[in-house]
Amino acid sequence: MSQNKITELFNVQYPIVQAGMIWASGWRLASAMSNSGGLGILGAGSMYPQVLDEHIKKCQKATDKPFGVNVPMLYPDLDQLMQVIVENGVKIVFTSAGNPKTWTSFLKEKGITVVHVVSSVKFALKAQEAGVDAIVAEGFEAGGHNGRDETTTMVLIPSVKEQIDIPLIAAGGIATGRAMLAAMILGADGVQIGSRFVASTEASSHDTFKKAVVEAKEGDTQLTLKELAPVRMLKNRFYQQVQEAYGNNASVEDLKTLLGRARAKRGMFEGDMENGELEIGQVSGLIHDIKPASEIISEILAEFEAAKKGIPSL
Repeated sequence: MSQNKITELFNVQYPIVQAGMIWASGWRLASAMSNSGGLGILGAGSMYPQVLDEHIKKCQKATDKPFGVNVPMLYPDLDQLMQVIVENGVKIVFTSAGNPKTWTSFLKEKGITVVHVVSSVKFALKAQEAGVDAIVAEGFEAGGHNGRDETTTMVLIPSVKEQIDIPLIAAGGIATGRAMLAAMILGADGVQIGSRFVASTEASSHDTFKKAVVEAKEGDTQLTLKELAPVRMLKNRFYQQVQEAYGNNASVEDLKTLLGRARAKRGMFEGDMENGELEIGQVSGLIHDIKPASEIISEILAEFEAAKKGIPSL
């Protein structure tokens, strides 16, 4: 695969970014991803500052290739997380779930490449204006926290491409080489893949959750809890409780009480399949096995090249 804007920006072999998924993206997955030629990402959203520090150091030992850190800006300890990133010399930061203006100039002054995750054209333009180096545009097929507008990846990518000048990474519903090619034909310079890497050997998520992802069928996920922060998850007992709460005209406070604390950790990290919040994308219906990240990358690239060869026949 030839070099493009994304491989040059991150100094990687392939324009494939592993999403910084909470409870899944520890140093083992990030380093395996980077060693396979993509860009590995540590998911700081589920890490205290000292835990992030430990994961960065372990990742630096496990790979000499570039890797980044994803920081959702709706978490506390943000100042400390950013300090840990700077002190450890991390060169790439993906920010999400917040205003890109808040941290972009601080990080850029430290020589860090900044990428912001958005779910709409409006936020893409704000991120570009804030001075980020690239944008991840994520369609509502994606797992975990998501956009309120429910714009699909197929509509979002060309819409954002039309409006911005900086490199564009597509996310949401991408788990195969064909989907990667489709995203790039729509105007993306690279792809960010989350759900497929949850079902990888190196993901730090619980084995029971990985198996649930592999067993999921089309239609088994739903975007809900829009009043708090929209989240796509597998349907389970907790999901049913949320639906019942809506049926009883639950207030925002009622929903907050039902959600409680650490529910995502309970499901994805501790393996409680009934009461946990099981964040995963629609594309889980296309994921049929758990394998090492290096094999997943090889499969995606092989399918990408094969699909590309088939284009002239269309």
